Amino acid sequence: MEIEKIFLSGAAVIHLPFSNDNRGEFTKVFHDSTFKKADIDFVLKESYFSISNKDVIRGMHFQIPNEDHSKIVFCPQGAIIDVMVDLRKDSPTFKHFFSQELSAANHKAFYIPKGFAHGFKSLTDNTITCYFVSTEYSKNHDTGVRYDSIGFNWEVANPIISKRDSEFKELKDFESPF
Repeated sequence: MEIEKIFLSGAAVIHLPFSNDNRGEFTKVFHDSTFKKADIDFVLKESYFSISNKDVIRGMHFQIPNEDHSKIVFCPQGAIIDVMVDLRKDSPTFKHFFSQELSAANHKAFYIPKGFAHGFKSLTDNTITCYFVSTEYSKNHDTGVRYDSIGFNWEVANPIISKRDSEFKELKDFESPF
């Protein structure tokens, strides 16, 4: 497992160990001591997955304090363009985003620290996106910013978006608690 630090402080791309043989495939998604060596202290509290069709955009989601969380996100089936945005007011990369394809083929994952918004666009039908999360879901702390307000080109004319995601505040109007 290789953890690649990126320009957004605390965030990382994780290159997941992968092997295959006549039985199928094997991918390791989490290894505590490797994370700790990379100064990532992650405790899993909840895990879930979504299945999305092509051109679905989910995001940009996060939970606010005191139920804010870090995430590990990976894509074991299909492909996504995954995007994270730094919402930490005192960060030199405040309101900057990072994106990269995560897919079943490239065996990459994102580590997304507390204080970041997260979202993705599905590149294929029946894409599975998995999340390991450091806090449990809290309806009263769950929110987001509009996907189309972060300065990222999603490269889709007619995205499929939930009503909830389309009603989030724009990033410029969001008062960050981080």
